[in-house]
Amino acid sequence: MSNKENKSVEFPFLGRMMNKFDTGNSMKISLIFLAIVCLILFLCDFAYKKYGHYPIEELQGFYGLCGFAIFSFIIFSVKVLKRLINRPESFYSSKAIDHENYPESQIEKVDHDTN
Repeated sequence: MSNKENKSVEFPFLGRMMNKFDTGNSMKISLIFLAIVCLILFLCDFAYKKYGHYPIEELQGFYGLCGFAIFSFIIFSVKVLKRLINRPESFYSSKAIDHENYPESQIEKVDHDTN
C-alpha cells in the first residue's frame, strides 16, 4: 500500500477533505474565492430598490461597506488595546501556583539523550 493510500485509510472522511486544504496554494485560493464571493454579493446589492428607515440605508452597498468599516475598526482597536494591556511573559511567575521550589531529592532527572 502506498503512502497516499495509507493516509486516506488513517483519516475519516472529513479529515481527508480538510487535508486537501493543506497544500501550498490553498490559502491564496481560499482568499481569492472569498473575495470573488464578496464582490458578487456587493454587486447583487445594486440589483434591487432598497427601502430603509433612514436615507443612508438606501445607499447601494451601505451594509457591506459599513460592516467592513466596523470590523476593521474592531481589529485595529484590538491591536492598540493589546499594546496597552500586554504583560511580559514572566509577569505572573512569582505568583503562579507552579512556581514552588521542589526539593532536589524529589525531582526525577531523566537523561533523554541516551538510549
